[in-house]
Amino acid sequence: MNAEDQARALDAADPGHRELFDVPPAQGGDYPDVAYFAGNSLGLRPKATRTELLEDLDAWAALGVEGHLDAERPWLPYHELLTGPASRLVGALPSETVVMNSLTVNLHLLMVSFYRPTPSRHRIVIEDAAFPSDSYAVRSQASFHGYDPEDAVIRLRPRPGEDNLRTADVVEQLGGDVALVLLGGVNYLTGELMDIPTITKAGHAAGAIVGWDLAHAAGNVPLSLHDWDVDFAAWCSYKYLNSGPGALAGAFVHERHLGGERPRFEGWWSTEASTRFEMTPESRPPATADAWQVSNPPIFSLSPVRTSLELFDKIGIDVLRERSVRLTEYLAGLLTGFEVITPSDPARRGAQLSLRVGDGAGELSRRLRFEYGVIADSREPDVLRLAPVPLYSTYHDCWRASAALVGVTA
Repeated sequence: MNAEDQARALDAADPGHRELFDVPPAQGGDYPDVAYFAGNSLGLRPKATRTELLEDLDAWAALGVEGHLDAERPWLPYHELLTGPASRLVGALPSETVVMNSLTVNLHLLMVSFYRPTPSRHRIVIEDAAFPSDSYAVRSQASFHGYDPEDAVIRLRPRPGEDNLRTADVVEQLGGDVALVLLGGVNYLTGELMDIPTITKAGHAAGAIVGWDLAHAAGNVPLSLHDWDVDFAAWCSYKYLNSGPGALAGAFVHERHLGGERPRFEGWWSTEASTRFEMTPESRPPATADAWQVSNPPIFSLSPVRTSLELFDKIGIDVLRERSVRLTEYLAGLLTGFEVITPSDPARRGAQLSLRVGDGAGELSRRLRFEYGVIADSREPDVLRLAPVPLYSTYHDCWRASAALVGVTA
């Protein structure tokens, strides 16, 4: 049996859920559909999304304003439909979880409450390879509070000659002047899965608040935010959660911070729902993460997130993680001869392998797409990212990607 037939045999024995998704047609190569490895940038569309979004749109046409209460999925409490599935996905209580806004907006709203600097404790720890938006956000927060971001922001770098952070080295940087630790749960560039519980515990021991950007972790790896005692977290839903470009994000606030006196920005939707239409001038926020909401949620943006979260609820993140480990390990075995900068230990990575390919990563990605029908993601100048997503990627996709890489680099 040749390598391609072996890949097809593995797919027969270990199928995913590709039939639930719209897979784009290939623009090159020998196969009708793309081998899609960019789910860590934008996930594919579930087939149910179009149907269910049109149902919500049709409620507007049929009911007008009465859709707030009379639609099949009433708009007034619509965001509550997402709370349970979102909380289960990230290992939280429903009261700790809310779907709202976009990722960086949520990070800023949460830092209003959790970054409370003082002259003796005002520094923020992030990874040097953090996604730029996180870097911009924490620098602007430091500046807003009157601190020089060049001094206030501590950027963690791997040891010389290494590509990934060591947990012990992260912990060592958590000194008494650190007010906030804000790291990526899975690093966007390398695919490294951070030791969230260990770092959270160490941050607390140092007297710091610990928050997590879970953009590349939510829907990718199992999470236990409540049990890990994470202070706050935020994540987007257009990557592994397949909710569409710019889709609404999620936020988590641990229950020990709910109903307290931490400052928050408030608006129409941050007050108690049962008293919202009393139209009083003062907010009465609930003792839940809903208190961090500001504006009423956009229903037609919530709809695709709800569809996706229900899919994860049905299949289960633990089941997906098990297939993810098998699929990623298979791809890693095919990539011998390439420089993979993602940790080799499956427990230290998500559904991603990052390759250092030399200058011209963007051109390499373009050739993979148009010559072989393989869609990958590049980060200039020299990193190509491949994400075998367990929901819809196949072993045959992995074989195609490895064969294509050999073809374009020969």
